[in-house]
Amino acid sequence: MRVTVAGSSGLIGTALVASLRADGHEVRRLVRRPAAAPDEFTWSPPDDEIDLRALADVDAVVNLCGAGIGDRRWSGPYKQILRTSRTDTTRVVAGAVARSGVPMLVNASAVGIYGDTGDRAVDESSPTGSGFLADLCRDWELAAEPASAAGVRTVLLRSGTVVSPYGGLLGRLRPLFGLGLGGRLGSGRQYLSWISLEDELEAIKFALRTESLNGPVNSTGPSPVTNAAFTADLGRALHRPTPWIVPRFAVRALVGEFADAAVLTGQRVLPTVLEGAGFVFRHNTFGEALDAALSQ
Repeated sequence: MRVTVAGSSGLIGTALVASLRADGHEVRRLVRRPAAAPDEFTWSPPDDEIDLRALADVDAVVNLCGAGIGDRRWSGPYKQILRTSRTDTTRVVAGAVARSGVPMLVNASAVGIYGDTGDRAVDESSPTGSGFLADLCRDWELAAEPASAAGVRTVLLRSGTVVSPYGGLLGRLRPLFGLGLGGRLGSGRQYLSWISLEDELEAIKFALRTESLNGPVNSTGPSPVTNAAFTADLGRALHRPTPWIVPRFAVRALVGEFADAAVLTGQRVLPTVLEGAGFVFRHNTFGEALDAALSQ
């Protein structure tokens, strides 16, 4: 299989390129600088420019582009970056895929599209939610419509928090918990929909080869956890106590609007479509995913 990957330098993209190549697939990478290797092709989403040679005779495109949701405090300008880094790149990729006759697109999305679900379980048949993240994810998915309108099989991969030994949420929290500073955030009842990095990669590859998959697909582990359970599991795995409770006002003071949008709220998302198509998770619980990540 020939696959072109946009967002190949990020946490998931770097691992996906290596995994696809290990499986014997040919991978091309879209880069936002002059191409410096035979597998690289230059593109510039703000200028609506893409080297269409990157899409010639490929079987699929995987678009993983998007600035980190929790990387910086949400100022007005950064919220705009969060939006354009997703919608502009997706619009350019989807349009190029449609023009080039690429048969398949896997486009990143996120479980934030469901809004705050409380303790209510949701899946792909559930309505989308409200708030900045839900609106952002809806616009992100809408930007892929040129591909689906052209008859391209388009999978909108609604990923949860990826549990990885190389960065992401675990990378940011591990030093704090290692110092014994870990603790529950707010009530601790808010749900986290997670997926191990290994299962995230396998879900993408499963989507590439499974013709029945089309439209929204939740890429989340089968057992979402509350923040309280997440905290206890991480403390256990790191052999550190987690006695602290960070009150809501302190979380808001630390991270601003991001607190109410993503830290003190959550989604209890189930991977109904993936499991219905026959996908088998390697890590069924957060504890299993955590132990696997920390063993590397």
